Amino acid sequence: MKSYQVLLPQWLEKHIRKRTGLLDLSFSEVIRLQICISILAFQNIRFPEYKTDVGLKYISNSFKKIAESEFERDEILHFCSEIYFETRKALEYRDKKGKEVKKK
Repeated sequence: MKSYQVLLPQWLEKHIRKRTGLLDLSFSEVIRLQICISILAFQNIRFPEYKTDVGLKYISNSFKKIAESEFERDEILHFCSEIYFETRKALEYRDKKGKEVKKK
């Protein structure tokens, strides 16, 4: 992975810090997770025909479950892996669709 510097306003930094404690993830992992979730959310709007098992409802229910119960770190890491994998697939789909539009 590459390292990047990201400037955040204090209110956003506070939000991310709260999530690091809740999810037992690093600051960078939470930022990465949030970016992926936003990509998946936009994907649902931009390409409604794109189907995934990891939609916003699934993500929301997963966070609710995490917030309401004890969880193992392995469960969180598995959830993150699902999000990363599905985001990568979504971006590949988006890239493919972008190429089709350029050809027309």
